[in-house]
Amino acid sequence: MDYQFREIERKWQQFWSENQTYKVDNNSEKPKYYVLDMFPYPSGAGLHVGHPLGYIASDIFARYKRLKGFNVLHPMGYDSFGLPAEQYAIQTGQHPAVTTEQNIATYRRQLDQIGFSFDWSREVRTSDPSYYKWTQWIFMQLFNSWYNLESDRAESIKELEIHFSASGSAGVKAVCDEDVKSFTADEWKQMTEREQQEELLKYRLTYLRESTVNWCPALGTVLANDEVKDGVSERGGYPVEQKKMMQWSMRITAYADRLLQGLDTIDWPEPLKEMQRNWIGKSTGASVKFKVESSEPTHNSIEVFTTRVDTIFGVTFLVIAPEHELVPLLTTPEQKEEIETYIAQARKKSELDRMADTKTVSGAFTGSYVLNPLNGEKVPVWIADYVLAGYGTGAVMAVPSGDQRDWLFAKHFNLPVIQILDKQKDVEHEADPTKEGRYINSDFINGLTYQEAIPVLINKLEEIGAGRAKIQYRMRDAIFGRQRYWGEPVPVYFKENVPYLIEESELPLVLPEVDKYLPTEAGDPPLGRAKEWKYRGEAPYELSTMPGWAGSSWYWYRYMASPEERQGDTFAPQKAIQYWKDVDLYIGGSEHATGHLLYSRFWNKFLKDLALVEEEEPFKKLINQGMIQGRSNFVYRVINDDGVGTHVFVSYGLKDQYKTSHIHVDVNIVENEVLDLDKFRSFRPEFENAEFILENGKYICGVEVEKMSKSKYNVVNPDDIIERYGADTLRLYEMFLGPLEQSKPWNTNGIEGVFKFLRKFWKLFHNDQFEFFVSDEQPSRAELKSLHKIIRKVEEDIERFSFNTSVSSFMICVNELTDLKCNKRQILQDLVIVLAPYAPHITEELWTLLGNQPGTFSDAAFPKFNPDFLVEDEFAYPISVNGKMKMNLNISLALEVPEIEKVVLENAAVQKFLDGKPPKKVIVVKGRIVNIVI
Repeated sequence: MDYQFREIERKWQQFWSENQTYKVDNNSEKPKYYVLDMFPYPSGAGLHVGHPLGYIASDIFARYKRLKGFNVLHPMGYDSFGLPAEQYAIQTGQHPAVTTEQNIATYRRQLDQIGFSFDWSREVRTSDPSYYKWTQWIFMQLFNSWYNLESDRAESIKELEIHFSASGSAGVKAVCDEDVKSFTADEWKQMTEREQQEELLKYRLTYLRESTVNWCPALGTVLANDEVKDGVSERGGYPVEQKKMMQWSMRITAYADRLLQGLDTIDWPEPLKEMQRNWIGKSTGASVKFKVESSEPTHNSIEVFTTRVDTIFGVTFLVIAPEHELVPLLTTPEQKEEIETYIAQARKKSELDRMADTKTVSGAFTGSYVLNPLNGEKVPVWIADYVLAGYGTGAVMAVPSGDQRDWLFAKHFNLPVIQILDKQKDVEHEADPTKEGRYINSDFINGLTYQEAIPVLINKLEEIGAGRAKIQYRMRDAIFGRQRYWGEPVPVYFKENVPYLIEESELPLVLPEVDKYLPTEAGDPPLGRAKEWKYRGEAPYELSTMPGWAGSSWYWYRYMASPEERQGDTFAPQKAIQYWKDVDLYIGGSEHATGHLLYSRFWNKFLKDLALVEEEEPFKKLINQGMIQGRSNFVYRVINDDGVGTHVFVSYGLKDQYKTSHIHVDVNIVENEVLDLDKFRSFRPEFENAEFILENGKYICGVEVEKMSKSKYNVVNPDDIIERYGADTLRLYEMFLGPLEQSKPWNTNGIEGVFKFLRKFWKLFHNDQFEFFVSDEQPSRAELKSLHKIIRKVEEDIERFSFNTSVSSFMICVNELTDLKCNKRQILQDLVIVLAPYAPHITEELWTLLGNQPGTFSDAAFPKFNPDFLVEDEFAYPISVNGKMKMNLNISLALEVPEIEKVVLENAAVQKFLDGKPPKKVIVVKGRIVNIVI
């Protein structure tokens, strides 16, 4: 029979499901290999053809590794908490769990249709209480831990309490809040329980603090930076403002140095590693205190961090963040209105917008001054939104003669610029002590270079108690709370406003039912609507939920646990963790560089500190797949003399003859840029009576590559491709589009060629009547050569993740075998195995037709490449007569010159060229050419 892809694919998908073909065992003696995809958020729109790109690549690699003798863990699940489901719940009243379940069902159907070799018995859903029980449990371990700088690891908070009881705070070297107290052991014991817990909270790895957040009043929640664009929420486009709120945070900064060092040990794309390095932003410099001129003890000084303390004599103003805690105290009555107006404007910008805006100059003077600690000069204090409260100290010392932004600010507000070098360049703000010059205006560093000046100044600041050497990181502690419903409840209750953990035996703390998914009238998060939701009926629970990154920061360990092992009392059994250890290959988007990928590394290191996991880094190798972009099509609407659009549409090649406007058209009614006119008329009701100006009888559409989007009508549903061409065609075609890591446009113009290749491959196994027919004859040298070329090529390509070039090579191989009329079992069976990772359905069917037991394919071995078959034993000699090339003649390379001459002269075609005449001379260059002179 002909290639019936629909029946074949349904058959094997059902077989794999019923027989749990890809279920993996944790007790195998085979070497392990763990292949993981970044799991998806199940949106209501389902998958478009861009989403499976990375999944197909990882599936090819997983299938290949099985054929190479590895025990492969290749799981899939869903990152199923999130804002979209909650917003839909707000609009419709439907519980987010219902929407999420429906969306997951759609995703599962689509994923199964593509034929992935996932072990679905290990599926996880972050919104499942049996899963988020362990997310809550990890939160509790973080709450019960502190970071000991001496041991450079997280340790139990109980050990810190023991130290406090025995020795007070003396000798404690910890990553902690700035305002920790100094106390003796007796003073610790005299503290009330509340006072002790408040002090311990300053050391815990997860803690409460007042933070500046992206607050969206319309959504009633805090948003992450990547959820805000141009000052509005990415979802809904609602205004976002900066607001101070008491929030849970995680002390990721404790791991900053280890996060940096770990980047040198993992095989990740260098641009992504550089993004993390820049995000962490390690800086070596000095902390400097500028005393406020006022004598008020409540705001004695402003602390700044600088990497260039040597420029302190060029400071002409200080800038602090609009949210800085000292702003109300520093603002004089005369400046109050201006400051309040400016702060209101700054709240409308997201942090990312404020950081990115390098051109706009804005700010307001507080009316107060500080004193330069080294020369006593008065320095005015300004606020400006380019300084962020959560970065460093929220204050910077401005040196206009050495910094572009400070120079622009100084010029805009007519502030002084002080020359600090003995050699001044043409433009004052470009003066750079690292390049030339010595300092000229200080007794401390006069005549020194910047390298010589820095240690001198740090020593002086330490002497007078106005500063110290310091290492600082740009990265801030991670905010760990969202004012939403659809997220993990935080397992915390409050007693006298102090947080306490619930008992581990009471996990999971399950989301309560609420009447609405909106904040309460009092402004509390949606969980505030839950009736009688209190710990043991008395103490109030935390009303915020965890952020989206919580459940995705450890999920690869849950996959390690088999379904049976998940009934135990741990997130994953030690035996399973010791076997799988870490993820060997992780595929996902680079957009997660400073979110999920950073937080995952942080949690993994913490779990390693607690001896709960084996490895310091979770993901050995990471590949960022590129984006499949949409290929948009346009029609061109003729505009009349009055500027009104008509119902006449002109083909692309004729559009310049008319005044037109272009309109996006559904790409699914366009084939090879030719528009289906009838489908276009029903595409939108107003075009029912459309008229067309054609070229050569066709309407040719315009083309542009854009992001796939419903609004651009360029979304291609994989369901449609599979229905028309099959899943194997889709898999091969997505790989064929180009290198995995590069973005490329989706173009259905070439998919027909891939489909024809699979039909041609199918025909190798069938006679002209489409009856299955293979021969047990020994293959020829040419057939073996073709097979072993593809074995070597595919093995090399898969190992270096160059999947696109393999598809081309498959096509060449099948063409060669077709020309050779090859139907030899020995050739075709190995070829089936080599193609299997790419096209699992058709190869599984042919494997069975070849006489193998169904379901044994995954136990097959990848064919071994034999280089002997690629050694050339013949050469196509160019045969020339009187210097003119006439033909090529295949002759064994084993023959010597006299034998080559004999073979040539006896050839019938050569005899015709000689026309019965004896040659005067025969010139043979072995392995090169034969020339006959007559």
